[in-house]
Amino acid sequence: MRQNCKKTAELPCRTPTICRPSPFLGKIIVLLRPENVDVLQAKPTLGLRFIHIAKLNPSFVKNMNVAIVGASGAVGQEFLRVLAEREFPVDNLLLFGSKRSAGTTYTFRGKQYTVKELQHNDDFKDVDIAFTSAGAGTSKEFAADITKYGAVMIDNSSAFRMDDDVPLVVPECNAADALERPRGIIANPNCTTIMMVVALQAIENLSHIKRVHVASYQAASGAGQAAMDELMQQYREVLDGQPVTVSKFAYQLAFNVIPQIDVFQDNGYTKEEMKMYHETKKIMHSDCLTSATCVRVPSLRSHSEAIWLETEQPVSVEAARKAIAEGEGLVLMDDPAKKEYPMPLFLAGKDPVYVGRVRQDLTNPNGLTIWLVSDQIRKGAALNAVQIAEYLIKVGNVK
Repeated sequence: MRQNCKKTAELPCRTPTICRPSPFLGKIIVLLRPENVDVLQAKPTLGLRFIHIAKLNPSFVKNMNVAIVGASGAVGQEFLRVLAEREFPVDNLLLFGSKRSAGTTYTFRGKQYTVKELQHNDDFKDVDIAFTSAGAGTSKEFAADITKYGAVMIDNSSAFRMDDDVPLVVPECNAADALERPRGIIANPNCTTIMMVVALQAIENLSHIKRVHVASYQAASGAGQAAMDELMQQYREVLDGQPVTVSKFAYQLAFNVIPQIDVFQDNGYTKEEMKMYHETKKIMHSDCLTSATCVRVPSLRSHSEAIWLETEQPVSVEAARKAIAEGEGLVLMDDPAKKEYPMPLFLAGKDPVYVGRVRQDLTNPNGLTIWLVSDQIRKGAALNAVQIAEYLIKVGNVK
């Protein structure tokens, strides 16, 4: 890498470049194909492995053979929308699902595609990238079939997230981790973790975050399309004075909140809460401790989080707001005088993580408190996975 990259945020990428360890990039080692990119931006990240390729040169991008496993689910459908909206270079699209959803047709860029039943065969032989969102059991069962011929499997389930030989990636934090995948698998983190670490990264760049307390307010969509449908049905039944259908949740969710998401562990935390504890450490390459309380709330889509964080050195509210406003994947929405702050009702279907209510923690001189909202089906699932794939294409790391 040219010497000036240690002093500036931009580097013209006109010759083959290897980014080696430096004060800016920590442990990053990235081989770039110069024809794929116009500008490499190297950002200081206090030792975290992260780079951002500023612009993709479409004239040199190979079209991909792409597969979606779990195409009929809420995330699978979002994959189709995100791929279309972002003009992802798809040459051939394969849709897979259960025996029940096989035969269903969906339209992508004006063309009809039929869902095939996922089976143990060679259907993935020519696939470059496979987005999987059909549950942990399915991912574990079919991982070998999907990756056998070199396809990159970007998995949205919890099956491989904490495996040492599977990178857990949020591109705004640790994109380069995706380059080291000995099993051909990249794990998409839990939705609540993704939205949180995107915001934490902006503060981490100012001072190391030692600990986080977070309360999540998670919409019905986090449990899938059937859960969203049930919530709407419950509202109608309550208003009509009818018996309430309860199937997808432990209790009636309409006009209620449920302080449990996933099963309880021996320590009294739920599995969802422990995901945030473990995944944050792995993604941020950090010793940050996270204590979470995850709550299901009766909104349809987009999760919210109230976060209390403690840094090693004091960070002013002004510095935090500036870092968030300039942070990748973030939008600062914070004007209390005008009652401007993020709310899930108005942010469903949006890509960024929206942050507001930035203020000093009254109990801790090194503490900050923030509120954030993001669409967990998009950034919390489909969009994050597609961004990982885009990164691999930009650095020429797909077969």
